[in-house]
Amino acid sequence: MKKIIIANWKMNPASEKEAERLARQIDGEIPRGVEVVIAPPFPFLSPLNQVMKKAKLGAQDVFWENPSAGGGAYTGEVSSSQLKSLGVKYVIVGHSERRALGETENQVNKKVIAVLTAGLKVILCVGEPPAVRRRGLAAAKRFVKQQLSKNLYGIKSYLLNTNRLIVTYEPIWAISSVSGGKSDTPEDAVRMIQFIKRVLKARVKPEAGILYGGSVDAKNAEGFLKHDEIGGALVGGASLKQLEFRKIVRIASKF
Repeated sequence: MKKIIIANWKMNPASEKEAERLARQIDGEIPRGVEVVIAPPFPFLSPLNQVMKKAKLGAQDVFWENPSAGGGAYTGEVSSSQLKSLGVKYVIVGHSERRALGETENQVNKKVIAVLTAGLKVILCVGEPPAVRRRGLAAAKRFVKQQLSKNLYGIKSYLLNTNRLIVTYEPIWAISSVSGGKSDTPEDAVRMIQFIKRVLKARVKPEAGILYGGSVDAKNAEGFLKHDEIGGALVGGASLKQLEFRKIVRIASKF
């Protein structure tokens, strides 16, 4: 199975011109054996869809209502059907930065359902905060299991069993903005990802791909990606550095 490398640009870059330039540079050198997803800010989705040939287009968030279903009175929100019309294939849901702004487990659940119903692939982010991790691995596992239970609550099996659910283990304590650049160890990440696979096994068939998303860069990428259990990486800051991101992609293509 191909490794998936997702570039989460967050609120970057500053202009459409710069977004197109960076996308072209990344798209032009994607080796075989790896899937690359670029998730730019909403205003750049349409122009990037026009310039990318190999990379897939991703969105950083979504709202759970759709205009076609009678929704629409939600100022500032974007629906899954609107994203799909722009060429989006993947949608990130439940990112720690969205949760930090007040997004609830119930809202994440509704977003997952909306994305899957639209026929798009969902990248569901789960992971424990520093206070939980300080209580040990068992506490971290309980926290993540509860997140998965709430985020996938009530979702029909025909939606989950479509090979469109991707889970990213995103330990909040290991994200650069929180940790100052300190990532989890690959061995620790593998243990958590093995646990997530066991939690999902009874509900999701075929097996969901599990990615890692905590301060991945060109220096530590191989340590994570060489493990079969880790299906790829969600890359933040390093995805805005063309040479560094391309190195991560090349590393991923080896496995």
